Amino acid sequence: MDRFSPKVSEQLKYYVYLYIDPRDKVPFYIGKGKCNRAFSHLKSPADTSKGRIIADLRKLNLEPQIELLKYGLSEKEALLVEATAIDLLNVENLTNKSRGYGTRYGARASVEEVVATLDAKEVRITEPALLINISKAFRYGMSPLELYDETRSCWKLGERRKLVRYAMGVYRGVVREVYEVTSWIPGGMSIRSVDSFERRPRSDDRWEFVGVVAPDELRNKYVGKSVAGYFSEGSQNPVRYVNCT
Repeated sequence: MDRFSPKVSEQLKYYVYLYIDPRDKVPFYIGKGKCNRAFSHLKSPADTSKGRIIADLRKLNLEPQIELLKYGLSEKEALLVEATAIDLLNVENLTNKSRGYGTRYGARASVEEVVATLDAKEVRITEPALLINISKAFRYGMSPLELYDETRSCWKLGERRKLVRYAMGVYRGVVREVYEVTSWIPGGMSIRSVDSFERRPRSDDRWEFVGVVAPDELRNKYVGKSVAGYFSEGSQNPVRYVNCT
């Protein structure tokens, strides 16, 4: 099957679907959509993680199994179910690039982490800094190197980036780490831990920084503190300059 009938599509409304490897019955992708969205990935380029798995299956005369996890949903409900399923199965074991937009409802974490996030004290930033919202990539228990890579690469920035001395990775309004920026380079021009040895295409309209973890004095001042007040409510821009004039 590669499409739903109009009658079925109407009754499905929004839904959350799984792509499952028939060899081990393990999901490798989770998505949400309506109408025939569930079948759109069958033509995924072979140079993506999802596309490579599908290509490997076809070499064995196999196809991914497509299952619906939940259907008859509103878009808001589908977003939440998608994000919850990704949290449960762990994005490291999936080909999804992010945790889904439902993370605004909170993602999987220990009770200590949740309390620390919700109870974080506000802090005023006094250094030239760039706040980087990594909500789509952040997950509880990620390694220091993964956190660094998700914070540093890669963002649409202008000349003001040259004034930035420190970059802060922010999730749910709380600073997760502070980095001293050594240099800025065009997006795709350095290897990240998630890249393996694959070369990323260069992006001249995006930038990524190279840096080191900030001194303990600054980390103690900012890590775990709330900077939510620096982000405008409803803003879709993931970056925010502070003291860079």
